[in-house]
Amino acid sequence: MVATDTVQLTDRQRSVRDAVGDICDEFDAAYWREHDAESEYPHDFVNALAEEGWLGVLLPEEYGGKGYSTEEAVAMMYTIARSGAGFSGAQTVHAAIYNSAPLVNYGSEELKSDLLPRVASGDAWIQCFSLTEPKAGSESTAIGTEAVRDGDEYVINGEKLWTSRIDVSDYLVLAARTTPREEVEKKTEGVSLFLVDIERGHEAGSLDLEEIDKTASGVVSSFRVTYDDLRVPADRLIGVEDEGFYQVLDGLNEERLVIAAETVGLGELAVEKGVDYANEREVFGRAIGQNQAIQHPLAAGHARLQAAKQFTFAAAKRTGDEDRKAVGAWANTAKYLAAEAAFEAADAAVQTHGGRGIDRAYDVERYLREARLTRLVPVTQELALNYLGENVLGLPRSY
Repeated sequence: MVATDTVQLTDRQRSVRDAVGDICDEFDAAYWREHDAESEYPHDFVNALAEEGWLGVLLPEEYGGKGYSTEEAVAMMYTIARSGAGFSGAQTVHAAIYNSAPLVNYGSEELKSDLLPRVASGDAWIQCFSLTEPKAGSESTAIGTEAVRDGDEYVINGEKLWTSRIDVSDYLVLAARTTPREEVEKKTEGVSLFLVDIERGHEAGSLDLEEIDKTASGVVSSFRVTYDDLRVPADRLIGVEDEGFYQVLDGLNEERLVIAAETVGLGELAVEKGVDYANEREVFGRAIGQNQAIQHPLAAGHARLQAAKQFTFAAAKRTGDEDRKAVGAWANTAKYLAAEAAFEAADAAVQTHGGRGIDRAYDVERYLREARLTRLVPVTQELALNYLGENVLGLPRSY
C-alpha cells in the first residue's frame, strides 16, 4: 500500500477517520464498481453512515448533530473517497451534509427544530440543491426561475439543470428570483432560497423530471427539472427574501475545501491502483514498474497529490479566519490543485494498465472519469483561477 499518511491530524480528525473508515471497510471496490455500472444509488452505504449520525456531522448538537467543523468534515470526506468510493461515492452524502447549512444559518427556529433532528438521524434527506439553469450555467445570478408571492404561498415556475439526487431526497433547496434581475441594483440581489417538499410537489403535478444520461458519477443521478406552478408555503422561505444568493455564498469556501479533500482521496486511490498493477504485471520478463516511463508519472502524481493534500488540510484549520477573501483564496487554490493532481494521477493509472485501463474490472477507468469531472465541478478550473487572479493577484476582473 502506498504511504499517504502525510498530514498531521488532530485527535478529533483521527477519531472521525477511524470511525468513518470502519464503515467504509464494509463496502469494497466491487460494490462501487457494480453500482456505478448499474447507475444505482448506494442506499446501503448512505444508510450505514446515517445510522451513525454522520449525515449530521456539521449540524449543531442542539439539533442532534455532531457539532463538528470543516476540519472534521475534510477528514471524513477524504476517508470516504480514499476508501474506494472515489469522488462519486463521497458525493452521495456530500449534499446531505451541506444542503442543511442555509437552514442552520438562516432558517426559522420552528423549521430548524422540526427538520434538523430528522436530518441528523437520517430520517429526512435534503440531498438536493436546485440552482443551475440551462441558460445561466456558471452565471448563477442570471437564473430565470421565478417565485411570485400569492397570499401565504409562493408560486414557482422555471427550469433547472443538473439537479442531482432529487430521486433519493425528501426535500430540496431551490434558488429562484423573487425580484426580476432588471429591477435590482446589483445582479446578486433578488434571489431567494426555498425548502421544497419533493413528494408534495410530485402529488401536485408541479415537478417534471428528465434524467440526464451522463458518463461520470454513475451512482448519483442528475436531472433536468421543470417547475410548473409549484406552490411552496411562505414559511418555507429560507432567511430573508431577495438575499438568497448571499446565503448560498456563506459557507461555500469551506465546502470547496471538503471537495478538494474528496478529490485528493480519489487521486491517491488511483495512484495506489496503478502502483499495485505496476508491481504485479510482467512484460518482457520483468515488472513494468521497473520502467521509468511507468514510475515517473505515478511518482509525479503522488507528489502533486501530497502537496494538494497538505494545502487543503492546512487551510481547513484556518477557516475560522474572519477574512473571507483569504478563505476564498485558500479554497479555490485547494480545489484547483487537487483537481489537476487527481486527473494526472488517474490518467497515469490508466496508462499503467495499458489496454486493461478501460476494463471496468480494474476500476481505474472510473477514477479517470471522476477525476475529469472534478475539473468541472463545483466550479470549473478557469473560474477558480479567475478568483485567484482578481482577489489574490490584484488583476482586473475578467468576467
